[in-house]
Amino acid sequence: MKTAALRDLDGAAFARTYGCSRFDATVLGNRFRYLLDHVSERLLACAFSPVLKDFYDFAATLTGPPQIGYPTPVVSKSQLSFTGTMTESIRNTIEEYGVDRVGPGDVIIANDPYRTGTHVNDMLFIRPVFHESRLCGFVNLKAHQLDMGGSVAGGFSAHKFSVYENGLVLSPRALMKAGKPVNETWTLIFDNARFGELLRLDMQTIIACLSLGESLLLDSIARYGEGAVLGAMRYVVDADAERMADAIATLPDGQWQGAALVDCDAVDDSEEYPIRCTIRKHGARIEVDLSGTARQARGAINGTYLDAKTTVGIALKYLLDPSGPFTSGCYRPIDILIPDGAILSALPPEGVVFAYGESTNALLIAIFAALAVPLGARAVGGDISAPNLHSAVGQRPDGSPWVSIVAGGQHGPWGATDAGDADSYCSFYQVNGMDTPIEAHEAEIPVVFLRRDYVTDSPGPGTHRGGAAVCKDTYWLESVDHHLFTLRFKQSTGIGVNGGRDGTTGGVWLWTDPEPVRVHGVAAGDFADAIGVAGRLDPKTQAPRKDAPWVYFGRQRWHTDPFATLRHMTNSGGGWGNPLLRSAAKVLEDVRDGYISLAGARQDYGVIIQGDPQLDPEGLTLDEAATRAARAARA
Repeated sequence: MKTAALRDLDGAAFARTYGCSRFDATVLGNRFRYLLDHVSERLLACAFSPVLKDFYDFAATLTGPPQIGYPTPVVSKSQLSFTGTMTESIRNTIEEYGVDRVGPGDVIIANDPYRTGTHVNDMLFIRPVFHESRLCGFVNLKAHQLDMGGSVAGGFSAHKFSVYENGLVLSPRALMKAGKPVNETWTLIFDNARFGELLRLDMQTIIACLSLGESLLLDSIARYGEGAVLGAMRYVVDADAERMADAIATLPDGQWQGAALVDCDAVDDSEEYPIRCTIRKHGARIEVDLSGTARQARGAINGTYLDAKTTVGIALKYLLDPSGPFTSGCYRPIDILIPDGAILSALPPEGVVFAYGESTNALLIAIFAALAVPLGARAVGGDISAPNLHSAVGQRPDGSPWVSIVAGGQHGPWGATDAGDADSYCSFYQVNGMDTPIEAHEAEIPVVFLRRDYVTDSPGPGTHRGGAAVCKDTYWLESVDHHLFTLRFKQSTGIGVNGGRDGTTGGVWLWTDPEPVRVHGVAAGDFADAIGVAGRLDPKTQAPRKDAPWVYFGRQRWHTDPFATLRHMTNSGGGWGNPLLRSAAKVLEDVRDGYISLAGARQDYGVIIQGDPQLDPEGLTLDEAATRAARAARA
């Protein structure tokens, strides 16, 4: 028997179910979002480390108490890949620590990926909230800590092969007890982590932000009553579950398959890691079966089942219910099957989890590919789909270390949709990080940014084109050790949908010539004197080419002497719809803006344009007769 829709409940039935009026539940749902907005904004404004204050590498959630099943009615508008894991990790952490042991003024922490998802640098901070001695919820932050020990400063290396070299692992424990620091916990962290002074300041700021969230939740309880607040939590989650079920029901019943590839691991290039998913849909439920996905990798590029679950929720929200809020309720009509010991469900001690984004972003693209057929015009093109991170480590004159994790290719294009062309400079789909001002980087580390350019003819062609690849050149003034994550260049991640075509693949290059501040070109002939580090690269020119041999990055670290230039070129976004149906006027505009060349306009779109886009972009003209003939012939 079908349960009545929430919208069909009359006022009395709603009040019996949720302990408050529909109006109050709606207001409280907005207050929950207001609470997390304030917590997040406070941390963003007051954090000390660049990874928090400049990159937004944290997330906040509000969680209901155990007696109503730990619902998560709201997540912050920040690091998306954290928020899904936090729907489970709060329960995991509190249940292991002991519900009866928490009290007012406590902060409970944990960072074990197998308990809380993501990686060891992402510390989970939980503040239990009490009203009249009753536990009525938790305010939570997961925030990246600049270092948690391990074999590499900052932690960013794929060359870690057991949990014992990955970094300090903290099982659930108290950081604060009754408002006072638990000294042995603080000492444990600082005895194992670099940058202890910076971590201390960040952690104190996080504790203050959780206290703010606690006071805002208690304000709502004082105004509306504890029963109404808990009822509103359940209502928001139920409403999201209903929305997701309704969205799933719009798909035809059926079964579809998708796949994506992680190129290799950090041991050698002998093994690929395919991600495979089979999606089965019946009625208002959907099953995502990850059987056939590769075994856990030998290096630190694995994810946990929590990261896989997060990715499934994110992908289905994007595709089926993009305007709805993300809560723990979205998973209610979703079943996920995943074998133990896969790259998306790694097990310790060998299944090291750090660069989990390599495997989880491949899963997201596999889901996008599987659902492209049933979604049709509603399908979404693939994006940059990889962190493409670069961790640089060096020493200051006083011998103290510095670390940078923001000079790689982590910002790039999205895929096109039925709504229009894709943006070209965003975080990949599972992240909502900001791009730090160049001046901030150059003030803190010995680097000069020479270029952030879009790459001509890279966007996936379509009625709506994908976003362009981004080329970023960094010029290093001192001796530096570079740790690279370049694992998604064998295949295009920017899949085309609904008749659109795939985007291009990128790569990484290195120039070691000592000529100060030489600006290397992006055209095909301008790579010849570079060292090809990774990607599908022409053996003679070193330029990227989709049918060229694949180059394996293959080193634990790339050391450079002063005045080296490192280039990251991202993958590009996939197109949407038949390219021959794109407006010729838009193609002309793209040529003028440098997204497409004259040859690309002719080859990919059948559009003939006369003029010189370099010397006279405003003088370009569309040859309408030749375009009609070219498109007719191509059609």
